[in-house]
Amino acid sequence: MSSRTVQFKQVDVFTPVPFKGNPLAVIFDAEGLTTQRMQEIARWTNLSETAFLMPPTNPRADYRVRIFTTAVELPFAGHPTLGSAHALIDAGYTPKTPGRLVQECGIGLVTLAERGNVDGGEWAFAAPPAAIAPLSDAQSERLAAALAPAVIDFSAPPAAVDNGAPWLVVRVEDAAQCLAMSLRGAARESLATLVADVGTHGIAVYGPHEAGEPATFELRVILLGAENIEDPVTGSANAALATLLRAQDQRPGQSFTVRQGTALGREGRVSIEYDDAGDGAPIWIGGASVTVIDGTFRI
Repeated sequence: MSSRTVQFKQVDVFTPVPFKGNPLAVIFDAEGLTTQRMQEIARWTNLSETAFLMPPTNPRADYRVRIFTTAVELPFAGHPTLGSAHALIDAGYTPKTPGRLVQECGIGLVTLAERGNVDGGEWAFAAPPAAIAPLSDAQSERLAAALAPAVIDFSAPPAAVDNGAPWLVVRVEDAAQCLAMSLRGAARESLATLVADVGTHGIAVYGPHEAGEPATFELRVILLGAENIEDPVTGSANAALATLLRAQDQRPGQSFTVRQGTALGREGRVSIEYDDAGDGAPIWIGGASVTVIDGTFRI
């Protein structure tokens, strides 16, 4: 089989410090690769996602990306969106519009904006539109029983939120409960069944920090299937959280921060900013990224 060598980067997303965020493999110049080959490569890198960059088909876009887990292709995911943007700029790309990027992916076009609030800057993506489906009373009771002794804060009712990556978003009373949560045995099985019933990848549990703490909320995202897999930092789940807070009139302000990955020894930081109070206005999900590996890849 013939092969060629392309540029490759492995970046850490939602952190300015290597090894503290969520890693992403980025393969450049991926046009011509079959879906099967991309899936094989993603399985081999063995990261939560691998992004394949190629020229856009839409003239409005700066680039096109296809995103693969080790098992399936995703129409959208947040940390690959930010990581791909960082990798592209780090490789010397000049955006069509200064300070803006337009990504073409499975859900269509996603706009990114450059932010200057960290050393070296960061990028933020406009959260895609999301469908919100509240749980039934029976589903809420099952959820409360499975999460005990953590206590659900029903002033922000749990809901399934789908922005291209569906999550069951649940608020507990505080950040300490979120961090202490343990999903094992019968609780895990019950939650796995509930997650399947509502059609989500997993559960995104968040709780508020006390004033003066390093973030507004603590978030943990757990994929439920054959085994529990906790995701270090999750852009789509943070976008789902921000969208749900606005829909429930629970926004903590014009902007806020989320800490994720603490239980895994990571230090992910996600910045969330609302353009304004209108339901149709963009919600920007941002974070720093850092290149950890820079080299070539034989495909």
